[in-house]
Amino acid sequence: MTDGLFQIWVFLSSSPLLWLTLTCSVYAGSVWMYRQSGSSPFLLPILVSVLVIVALLMLTRTPYPVYFEGAKFIHFLIGPATVALAVPLYSQLRQLRKIWKPLTIALLIGSVTAIFSTVLIAWALGGSMETIMSVAPRSATMPIAMALAEQFDGQPSLAAVAVAITGIAGTIMARPLLNLLRIDRPEARGFAVGVTAHAIGTARALQVHETIGAFSAIGLSLNGIMTAILVPFVPLILRWLGMV
Repeated sequence: MTDGLFQIWVFLSSSPLLWLTLTCSVYAGSVWMYRQSGSSPFLLPILVSVLVIVALLMLTRTPYPVYFEGAKFIHFLIGPATVALAVPLYSQLRQLRKIWKPLTIALLIGSVTAIFSTVLIAWALGGSMETIMSVAPRSATMPIAMALAEQFDGQPSLAAVAVAITGIAGTIMARPLLNLLRIDRPEARGFAVGVTAHAIGTARALQVHETIGAFSAIGLSLNGIMTAILVPFVPLILRWLGMV
């Protein structure tokens, strides 16, 4: 009986459809749990989904390339989903024209702080140039961060992990921190979430308030562009300062 079940598992695990179905099912279950908990920030669907899928891969000893072969269609959808964020951006175009100056200042400060604080911490901990360039774009959305890491001899997989951790941590901390600082305007709250917690934070913001979600999408998009502009300067600055 055990050998029969094992043979069935071997057959199913080689099918890409298994991991695609499993990923969607786990995420659907995580969303249900999140709603049942009253939207607890510690039960974010993406956090729960990652933990469950990683546990399943470890229990079944399934190599990541095998899993990715099945789930790569979801990975493909990250790009179109990011582009689709232009829809809420367009809906807030009139308001954006009124407050573009403070948003530009916030974007510059947020992007520079995110990149260079990460670089300094990685360097102080003895990280190699490969590691530094992998985590430097962590506050950009995943497609941009992975592309930048690959272009500058980093590890796209490490960049993806850094992006995921940043997004989850930022989403959990955003609401209590913004409340503590008494930042009430939905435009400011949304933009801050988008710049710091990218797509994961934006997904949460869209559930809370339309305006917060729209400005989070704006922050996500603009920070991705700013990160792509600033990250190429990281190796030059490090060499100029004699840090590498």
